[in-house]
Amino acid sequence: MSPHGYMPRNPAASYRRRSQSLMRLAAVAAIILLILLYSFTRGRSSSSSSAVSIFSLGLLGASPHHDFQLETVRYYDLSNVQGTARGWEREERILMCVPLRDAEIHLPMFFSHLRNLTYPHRLLDVAFLVSDSKDDTSGFVTRAMEEIQNDPDERMHFGEVSIIEKDFGQTVNQDFVSRHGFAAQAGRRKLMARARNWLLSAALRPYHSWVYWRDVDVETAPFTILEDLMRHNKDIIVPNVWRPLPDWLGGEQPYDLNSWQESETALALAETLDEDAVIVEGYAEYATYRPHLAYLRDPSGDPDVEMELDGVGGVSILAKAKVFRYGVHFPAFSFERHAETEGFGKMARRMNLSVVGLPHYTIWHLYEPSVDDIKHMEQMKREQLAQEQAEKERAEKARKLKENFGDTTSQWERDKANLQNIAAQAKQDAAAAAGAAERDAQGVEKVMADSGGKKEAKT
Repeated sequence: MSPHGYMPRNPAASYRRRSQSLMRLAAVAAIILLILLYSFTRGRSSSSSSAVSIFSLGLLGASPHHDFQLETVRYYDLSNVQGTARGWEREERILMCVPLRDAEIHLPMFFSHLRNLTYPHRLLDVAFLVSDSKDDTSGFVTRAMEEIQNDPDERMHFGEVSIIEKDFGQTVNQDFVSRHGFAAQAGRRKLMARARNWLLSAALRPYHSWVYWRDVDVETAPFTILEDLMRHNKDIIVPNVWRPLPDWLGGEQPYDLNSWQESETALALAETLDEDAVIVEGYAEYATYRPHLAYLRDPSGDPDVEMELDGVGGVSILAKAKVFRYGVHFPAFSFERHAETEGFGKMARRMNLSVVGLPHYTIWHLYEPSVDDIKHMEQMKREQLAQEQAEKERAEKARKLKENFGDTTSQWERDKANLQNIAAQAKQDAAAAAGAAERDAQGVEKVMADSGGKKEAKT
């Protein structure tokens, strides 16, 4: 066939092309009809956004993150969630992270504090991690949060609430002696770091500006603590943490020794330890001679005074969310011979972030007796029992004497009364005798005086 030769158009092929064009037009019309039907079912307010969102798949060429968004697509500008000094005015959201383990006994106190926080609750997302628990921690948290979220007062309602369960194989008991024993510290801190990292990775959202870590056994803290810490506008900030004590122990004591400044002694000590070792404060095995936030407290000092820190304690930490987005985390390994919150502080300082503490802004941890406290209380209990036993023995001896010899008290009272009566009668008799003798003497004198007068008269 000549390439330049004329060939008549095939009627069948022309028909097929026309049919295909009509089918395409019908398909487009059907799609538009479905869009209109869907838009009207969504309501007038959402119809235009839904239709435009679908058309924004390149058909209209508009910006995908301003006026036109798909419902399944979210756009976040992380420059708007950097964290500022007055976040409550800028509607900045806080993620509150609460690690829990066998904490049922402390939860009523914790939820009382939670309700009283003055930061707008709708801007607070709360995430719980329940791990390695044998009690009803998870059930208690669920019931308590349901009660808060169903409160008639909508101001009590929090934002997103997450209850996460994940075990890490923690076997150290939750009593004070076990948790704070030196031998358990390194392994316990590393597992706690893993738990914190799991909780954070599961709960942190792109719209969070701050992350607040709070232990469940804080007994007393200002209701304004979030605003108070936020006002300093630091990357990481912690308050001072003390605990009350019985009067016989002095009334109060520093609790959290994990907030400190680095010292040359500690740096030299770290060089002598294995690479997997973890330095912990407050133990004779590791004499670091670091300046501790806790020991600088002045009850009358300015609560806004700041102290730069290298390590931080985990009882109450407020950090900007960008700290974690930068990659700072709680090392579950030995980072510069530290782990968990102290390693967190060291890592943040390594990345030139601000880490500060407030020596005169104090919150109070629940009192838990130490080993020495328990020994002293046991000694006091033994002494009290011995005293009670001695009093019981004296009472028993008196009872037996009463049974064997009768009630001598009433007889003694009668004898005493008789003796008093006899003494009174004798006193009266003596007085009467003295009076009679005096009268006799006066009579003799009178007689003698009369006799003398008569003799003078005769002479």
